Amino acid sequence: MSETTSTGEDRRLFVGPSPHLRDRDSIPSVMRWVVLALLPAVAVSLWFFGLEAARVHVIAVAGCLAVEWACLRWLRTPGSIRDGSALVTGLLLAMNLPPTTPWWMILVGSVVAIFLAKHVFGGLGSNLFNPALTARVFLLVAWPAQMTTWLRPGVRGLVDAATLDTMTGATPLGLLKEGRLSEIAASSMDLFVGQVGGSLGEVSAAALLLGGLVLLARRVITWEIPATFLGTVVAVTGAVWVFGGPQHGTPWFHLVSGGLMLGAFFMATDMVTSPMTFRGRLIFGVGCGLLTAVIRLWGGYPEGVSFAILLMNAVTPLIDRMVPTPFGRGVPKAKEAA
Repeated sequence: MSETTSTGEDRRLFVGPSPHLRDRDSIPSVMRWVVLALLPAVAVSLWFFGLEAARVHVIAVAGCLAVEWACLRWLRTPGSIRDGSALVTGLLLAMNLPPTTPWWMILVGSVVAIFLAKHVFGGLGSNLFNPALTARVFLLVAWPAQMTTWLRPGVRGLVDAATLDTMTGATPLGLLKEGRLSEIAASSMDLFVGQVGGSLGEVSAAALLLGGLVLLARRVITWEIPATFLGTVVAVTGAVWVFGGPQHGTPWFHLVSGGLMLGAFFMATDMVTSPMTFRGRLIFGVGCGLLTAVIRLWGGYPEGVSFAILLMNAVTPLIDRMVPTPFGRGVPKAKEAA
């Protein structure tokens, strides 16, 4: 390749703004792969909860897209309705909600996720906390009864208020917290395939694992956070199970129950709210796993994934400062694309 221009000028003397190294991936392409990776879990939620699951998915996605459009129009924050980020947030918000969530609560969650957790901080790439998890925790604190009403799998149609009580039950983690070990033992193998109650993203560890492996294969995410997150939960719950007794649940039970797979592969790995360095991501994953295990084993809530990830989101800037790296090194491919 010639090092001179058509006018004879030396190309080596030309300078320009960074980035000088570019990747063919972009934010829309990364978001498309995340959507594709979520589709198996979305399909399983539709299979087990039918029209109720479809209703939640449609309202959450439509609500997030509508709020995104309004924020981009009137707040003038960075981003585009076409980049796919609002679509991903809508899908993740739906996966964090019970299938019987009222429509108005889903819309409130959309406003919290897109406006409060994203655009108030400056728009795409500037948010400190994961938007979908921020909305989930807000709804859980504001309306705990609706957020802890779990539909039994196999109900394909819409459920009216008169028959709702006869179609609901506790989640496996709820049964563990209540000490109903015999009921857990009878249904623990269903956790992996999804034949359990819970949020739409808690129904199938197998489908979520498949999607997570797709993201890893495409290098949309890196292995550090999922591996250390899941590994720490297994190590802590395994030690407590061995030395504290079966009432705490087996490591396998904790691995495939609740929102652990969804959190480890799809939300803790959020390119904006996770550390940029290799060592930072290891610390982040261990912190998420440790907090999740502590909340599950000794906390007041049966589940701890959402709280753990949000707490670690808060310390991500500190981790990045404590674990510095030369510019351009240790950054996942997805972050470079963003």
